[in-house]
Amino acid sequence: MIITYQGVEFFKVQFGETVIAFNPISKESRHKTSRFGANIALITAQHPDFNGADQASIGDKAPFVISGPGEYEVRDIFIRGYLSSSLYGLSDGLKPMINTIYTLTVDNMRICFLGALSTTELSPETKAAFDDIDILFVPIGGQGVLDPAEAYKFAVKLEPKIIIPMHFEKAALTTFLKEGDATGVKGIDKLTIKRKDLDGKEGEIVVLDAQA
Repeated sequence: MIITYQGVEFFKVQFGETVIAFNPISKESRHKTSRFGANIALITAQHPDFNGADQASIGDKAPFVISGPGEYEVRDIFIRGYLSSSLYGLSDGLKPMINTIYTLTVDNMRICFLGALSTTELSPETKAAFDDIDILFVPIGGQGVLDPAEAYKFAVKLEPKIIIPMHFEKAALTTFLKEGDATGVKGIDKLTIKRKDLDGKEGEIVVLDAQA
């Protein structure tokens, strides 16, 4: 499996001939976006920074789009979406919007993608999703998503083998790495990983540099 970061919460996950786009950035976003063909697009929240499913389409190749809680099976991949909430991009006093946490098993590795999560107070059903996580994607930038310290504490409680921070500026990343006693960690262009590479890992932080 190969994981690359496209900015904000936009990731490309590829294994074999299957490509998954997580939270593709819309053309309506103020953030720079990129485009590639995907088989599946997972959208956690209806915000231009996350819902650009059209950016995961090239030519006649359009993804199967999943944008809310529920159970799905696409290309022999079982995907579960769990209800949570986000305050990202909302003015004070407005009700939180729906944020969907996704879990799926890809290439024999269990992924949990938290999306634009802004609170760690979750329903019992959602908490039950956090068993045996291999790779956890966690937002760390604050301003409507988890702040760096809160994000790290929550991430380690879930006991993933690998933690991939997302949705951050330099200052937030510095704080997050300090919380994890991992200030020496440097960014890499992509993560190429197999199941056997997870052996012995416990909460290892992997920083991916945005390629967009």
